[in-house]
Amino acid sequence: MADMTGKADIPPVCLVSGGAGASAEQVVLTVLAQFPETKVPVVKIAHVRTFEQIKDAIDRIEDQGGLIVHTLVDPSLRDYMNTLAKQRGIVAVDIMGDLLEAISAMIGQAPVGRPGLYRQLNREYFERVEAIEYSMSHDDGRNPGELPEADIVLLGVSRVGKTPLSMYLSVLGWKVANVPFIKDQPLPDEIYKIDRDRIIGLVIEAQRLTIHRRIRHERIAGMQSSSYNDPGTIFEEIEESRRFFKMNGFYTMDISNKPLETSADEIVARIMKRKGHCPEKER
Repeated sequence: MADMTGKADIPPVCLVSGGAGASAEQVVLTVLAQFPETKVPVVKIAHVRTFEQIKDAIDRIEDQGGLIVHTLVDPSLRDYMNTLAKQRGIVAVDIMGDLLEAISAMIGQAPVGRPGLYRQLNREYFERVEAIEYSMSHDDGRNPGELPEADIVLLGVSRVGKTPLSMYLSVLGWKVANVPFIKDQPLPDEIYKIDRDRIIGLVIEAQRLTIHRRIRHERIAGMQSSSYNDPGTIFEEIEESRRFFKMNGFYTMDISNKPLETSADEIVARIMKRKGHCPEKER
């Protein structure tokens, strides 16, 4: 997304929605894909519920020479947007208006005009999408400042299985971050600010981890031999992680010989038991 603070070389497309703006964004991005050689700035203004917000959107786009795409379902807001944009000489593409009116005439019913209704009716789907996006962007210690937003934080040494377990749990609707435990290197400060009941320390048999690392070593061309896949070093890493988890009061789970689904079920059961107010995530 681009901001509206400066003059862009290419005029922006401004998305205005009474809800989260996902529908308008999907339509615009689909259209813009047909212009792969041109990067058109896209600005999203979501949760627009008042005339003043619409006027503000018009004011912001007016001197940019761009256009507005809106999905306002409230008829008064939609009419105000279309009228004001026309008065200012701004192109406003009304994605919802014609379709709402056509379907309303066909079935003989007036639309409820409630913004965000589709998202509300499909809340579970959107929650899972958000969980997957969160888990992908917080894999392997990325974006540590956002760790407090996670439902679950997985800690463990390299190749213990943090990423596949994170992705599996995210499909169930859990926001999962995973952070590598590296001997003699500090973890992000945010780890110590999170409710410890949300943190799971993963461990595995040294022999099994050695196999995992050797396979990775063989697959990465040019990777030099090192202590990374040395059995003695691996054993020390695992034991150090065990001591660290115990010292900090983090729950430790041994995932040796466990299918992914079993490990995930155990983690979810623990989180649900420790945090009874957490909404249940169904498969």
